[in-house]
Amino acid sequence: METYDQPSKSQKKREMTALQDLGAELVALGRESLAKVALPEDLLDAVRDYQRFTQHEARRRQLQYIGRLMRDVDAAPIRAALDAINGVSAAATARQHALERLRTRLLEDESVLGEIASAHPRADLQRLRQLRRNALKEQELTKPPRAYRELFRVLRGLEENRHDPDDAGTADD
Repeated sequence: METYDQPSKSQKKREMTALQDLGAELVALGRESLAKVALPEDLLDAVRDYQRFTQHEARRRQLQYIGRLMRDVDAAPIRAALDAINGVSAAATARQHALERLRTRLLEDESVLGEIASAHPRADLQRLRQLRRNALKEQELTKPPRAYRELFRVLRGLEENRHDPDDAGTADD
């Protein structure tokens, strides 16, 4: 009886479908999220083209093309980046919870700004103070939590810039 060293035709189809599904997740991302995923230039162009298309058949063909381009790319880093964007990874969830705790502590005590200033020397403390005041006022008046959410976004931006050496010199306010 002969044994085959290669994967079966069905296995190859499953792998290609998985790559195409991964491509479908990429095309569903917004511009900012897509920028966080390291993609080869031709794949990135194909994803942007898909997002530009409006006709169903053109999108279907472009998605197949993206799946074909994905065959030449290591899918593991792309999957990890998508998981981090979607908050699937445990590390991303832990970072988010830590930021939420920091935001809560900041709202309870303004002296937490000193900790933020020491951890992030380029932080705009005046903006953080203003967002804190506005968030407290929103809670007091039971208004929608715009400043509360913006405070989280600013803290997340500070944290991302601290861990990203390429953006260390830029303040993302």
